[in-house]
Amino acid sequence: MYAEERQQEIVRLARAEGRVDVTTLAETLNVTAETIRRDLTTLERVGVLRRVHGGAIPVERIGFEPALATRDSVLIDEKERIAKAALAELPEEGAVILDAGTTTARLAQAIPGDRELTVVVNSPVLASTLGTRTNLNVLLLGGRVRGKTLATVDDWALRPLADMYVDIAFLGTNGCSVERGLTTPDPAEAAVKRAMIAAARRTVVLADHTKIGNDYLARFGALSDIDLLISDSGLDEDLVADLETAGVRVVRA
Repeated sequence: MYAEERQQEIVRLARAEGRVDVTTLAETLNVTAETIRRDLTTLERVGVLRRVHGGAIPVERIGFEPALATRDSVLIDEKERIAKAALAELPEEGAVILDAGTTTARLAQAIPGDRELTVVVNSPVLASTLGTRTNLNVLLLGGRVRGKTLATVDDWALRPLADMYVDIAFLGTNGCSVERGLTTPDPAEAAVKRAMIAAARRTVVLADHTKIGNDYLARFGALSDIDLLISDSGLDEDLVADLETAGVRVVRA
């Protein structure tokens, strides 16, 4: 087993069990404890696990919010597939909202040159990606820029959204569960996401499989607010069934 495969298995076990310990992992994966400790250090550096005494826990379980650069370096293939699937929902013309995030950033990069769109963004990163495209009219929401996500928040972002109505809002989320709906660690970001949902005719959520089944501090939407959830093939079948029973249409890319 290659190191990458072993580390993927460690992350899978951590998410399934809620935590992993060094001794059990070493026995299960037939490697030394020191090898496991190095793996856990690597996984902590990329922001998917947090080291604790004797082992590690997945960051979702403690509400830890990795920085944008850290999140952008993990699950790259999955995010690319999600973005490609989201293109099918993109209108030929009209107006859309692109929420700040690493998966929505990939959708921004993939927007075809033949679409005449107004694109509303709450991220200077997305604005710079899209701003040079002659076929797009890019509107950047103002406000305070959160260092963790580089998303604009607070009143200067909320006021314009109150007077907008777009065809589709493409949103990211930190958590999505049947019990709590859509959640994120920061109340200010939750307020902006809530306003985006209200400003859109349809809402499409882009979320890799690690987000599904987890809950965070601030709730910004119910499952009934989602017209479509696009995730990846790593999403558990039971979670898909639970979401679809709750009325959510799910696409796994």
